[in-house]
Amino acid sequence: MKVAIVALNRGGLELARRLQPSLDGAMVHGLAGRTDGADLPFSDTMAHLRGLFAKGTAIIGVCAAGILIRALGAQLADKKAEPPVIALAEDGSVAVPLLGGHRGANRLARRIADILGGSAAITTAGDLGLGLALDEPPEGWTVANPEIAKTLAATLLAGDAVRLIIEAGDDPWPEPAPFSDTGDLTLLVTDRAGREDEKTLVVHPPVLALGVGCERGADIAELQALVDETLAGAGLAAGAVAAVTSLDLKADEVAVLACAEHLGLPARFFTAAELEAEAPRLANPSETVFHEVGCHGVAEGAALALAGLDAELVVPKRKSKRATCAIARSPKPIDASAAGRARGRLAVVGIGPGSAEWRTPEATLALAGADEVVGYGLYLDLVGGLIAGKPRHGSELGEEEARARIALDLAAEGKSIALVCSGDPGIYALATLVFELFDRESRPDWNRVEVTIMPGISALQAAAARAGAPLGHDFCAISLSDLLTPKETILQRLKAAAAADFVVALYNPQSRRRRELLDETKRIMLMARPPETPVIIARNLGRSGERVDHVTLGDFDVESVDMLTLVMIGSSATRSFGQGTTLRTYTPRGYAKKMSGPDRCEE
Repeated sequence: MKVAIVALNRGGLELARRLQPSLDGAMVHGLAGRTDGADLPFSDTMAHLRGLFAKGTAIIGVCAAGILIRALGAQLADKKAEPPVIALAEDGSVAVPLLGGHRGANRLARRIADILGGSAAITTAGDLGLGLALDEPPEGWTVANPEIAKTLAATLLAGDAVRLIIEAGDDPWPEPAPFSDTGDLTLLVTDRAGREDEKTLVVHPPVLALGVGCERGADIAELQALVDETLAGAGLAAGAVAAVTSLDLKADEVAVLACAEHLGLPARFFTAAELEAEAPRLANPSETVFHEVGCHGVAEGAALALAGLDAELVVPKRKSKRATCAIARSPKPIDASAAGRARGRLAVVGIGPGSAEWRTPEATLALAGADEVVGYGLYLDLVGGLIAGKPRHGSELGEEEARARIALDLAAEGKSIALVCSGDPGIYALATLVFELFDRESRPDWNRVEVTIMPGISALQAAAARAGAPLGHDFCAISLSDLLTPKETILQRLKAAAAADFVVALYNPQSRRRRELLDETKRIMLMARPPETPVIIARNLGRSGERVDHVTLGDFDVESVDMLTLVMIGSSATRSFGQGTTLRTYTPRGYAKKMSGPDRCEE
């Protein structure tokens, strides 16, 4: 469940930042103008809270409880579906779960209290009277029929007997104190399917490991059908499965990943050497499999490896045409995160200019959810609040390939990695380099990594927005850095852009060492368009020290430009005018000539 820590002032922001590193993936939402530096700014508090609630996001409001009540009161309907809502005192002294007590709010409030050294004001009857919520077992456990949990809790609170039967899982939950050996109602902890009825609350502990294998490109439906038939044939509950597990060569296998998603479970993977260590315990070792992948069994070996040394193979390998499946049982609940590894994920994240207002929610979520982050030190500092407490791998400007390699290597270890870029990662940035490394080296461990490119506001978009609308008609972008592109090629492109009368956005215009090409660019453009042509000089966009100047091509001083600047040269049609006291620059698209009827311009 996503968690939003909502701050309305500076004090609330400071407390939210203290809390954030201890709540994985939590983001700080802040009221614009009062909480500069929040991960996600908003301007309308009530509307923002209602939006979060409607999306099922857990809300920790660092504010008075009344604000949350007034914002969400009209949206309350189904308490079984509502997300946790917690009012947190600005000094951290009290966390009050207002809504979603049995959907994690009570547990979250206690955790917040532990982190901040405060108190959790729990008011739910079952939690207070019994010390546990019957419909909120430990993480990874599932409740087969939560609708009767209230009946059992009421019976216990009335002092009547409720039986406790534990068929699977050696775990301190639930504590036996409130229960009896007799009673008309029963709490049954089991890994068996179909045991629930109107008098039996069935809870499944995660004691089963589901091992799978398949041929490359196997049909998703075939593997899912095999898994469903295997569980049903053994009388085992899908809710008792801790994870779907396989050989690491299958980390990018669509059928395996779809099977885990179908069951709502994590997927964990082991190396061939790790699975071969399970060979003495296999029921169906195969020399053919060993020669193909380096271990004597994939499905059985993976199930046993995940379930642990004390596990037993309760369903030996079952086969379909192109897939295999096996199930192991552990005497204790399985912590799926403690064995094997997940499929590695690499998010190449564009943070735009760096300010929260210009960063997409998708990018913010990726940064908050990453295990580790990689990037140029300045860019990591710009998102420091989001990545607080995470391992950082920084490097100097110019070390782009080293950063990309570090990110890919870490992701190949099964981690979730964010590779941070300014602007847009696909525009003169690291997304291209990442794919170039894939293409050039074709490393199997890299190829199994899931890669996502998360766009950001590019420098040319930011400059255009600040200046007016200079990109209103056809435009191009050209980098003046000749470190990777030959000077002759750059000059050829500049001449072509000038001749085509494009608006031209110049990236990497010049540095302390590169001082020739920008002056040459000015000369080329003056040969093709008048000296009155507008030029935008934009520096430190979206950051402290932002400056946007409007000049003409003839008066353009190239010495005023450095690597933190984007230069935009207008076309022959680009215009500048005064809007009151503000100078605006735009490039007409031809709307003045627009006619009604079928010949009108497209939007």
